[in-house]
Amino acid sequence: MVVQSMPDASPTKWHLAHTTWFFDRFVLQPLGLPAQRPAYDYLFNSYYDAVGKRHPRSARGLLTRPSTDEVFSYRSEVDARLADLEGSKPSLRAGLAAGLELGLHHEEQHQELIVTDIKHLFGENPLLPAYDTEVAARFSRSRARPATLTWHADAGGIKEMGHAAEPEFAFDNECPRHKVYLAPFAMASRLVTCGEYLAFMREGGYVRPELWLSEGFAWAQANGKHAPRYWLQEPSAEACQASEPRVFTLQGAQAFDPDSPVLHVSYYEADAYARWASARLPTEAEWESAANHVDQAFGVAWQWTQSAYAPFPGFRPLGGAFGEYNGKFMVSQIVLRGSSCATPEGHSRVTYRNFFPPSAEWQFTGIRLARDA
Repeated sequence: MVVQSMPDASPTKWHLAHTTWFFDRFVLQPLGLPAQRPAYDYLFNSYYDAVGKRHPRSARGLLTRPSTDEVFSYRSEVDARLADLEGSKPSLRAGLAAGLELGLHHEEQHQELIVTDIKHLFGENPLLPAYDTEVAARFSRSRARPATLTWHADAGGIKEMGHAAEPEFAFDNECPRHKVYLAPFAMASRLVTCGEYLAFMREGGYVRPELWLSEGFAWAQANGKHAPRYWLQEPSAEACQASEPRVFTLQGAQAFDPDSPVLHVSYYEADAYARWASARLPTEAEWESAANHVDQAFGVAWQWTQSAYAPFPGFRPLGGAFGEYNGKFMVSQIVLRGSSCATPEGHSRVTYRNFFPPSAEWQFTGIRLARDA
């Protein structure tokens, strides 16, 4: 609940406090209700500069106080205050709705981050502990054995992408819906498997600079990369056949499964694999166009695209502090599409734009290939 394994990961207690603070600060206080615990503005603000200074992200694991019990108490207090507004004036309820809806989707994002951050924390422990052998099974395997990889052909042309108008919820970075031109292309019918990725490794994938972006090869060399994160050793052909290689999951160390989708790869690794496979990563427009025609689009792994995270034509951030939610991160990030095995049910949609820096690998990230027609 308290330990932080790296600056990009946060303790579970911090996630719980931060999401509660979001409702307190951005839903209740704008309605004129006083702050429950003013000091939490500093402790549990994530990146909202409009709110003021905040505790350093890399030091969240040092917040041994407030205690976990105090955080749960805070959550109960804020829940009660929100429930009290149910019978309030219609004008108050109207002011509550937009912030409440955003807060709920924001909390779903943090539910997923709790899972990925716990996995990173346990992955740093030499004992390789299991999080929960029953619950964690959902986060460790695909839901079906992979079919033979085929290619879905898309004729391209003028398409529309992005989220349409209300009433369905979307984050501001998914809007507005707009037209794009796509050249004819083909999308892989499923995600790349561990066995297929192992073939890339056996053919020297990590030491062949011609397969890598310059920045990616430098990253791999500097970090001693020779396999995806959580592969406990580089499996040899003989070891793989003997089921000796191990992969760390939330169920602890498990036998290498060549049929499961490869997870926890960076953009650099995904791009290098695609070059080795005589393919490429899709653009986010291609992914959105083909997503409803391929398998494993949702609920298995976030899929790297080759698209830089940038605003859609006509993008306008939300007003006030909410304008900092997505727009200010539109630099040095890569778009991922789909959803992962850790994404809460109902949270994903075809227009959802996730984004991370190209070196990120602690999320449930995978590879889907594309190629020119």
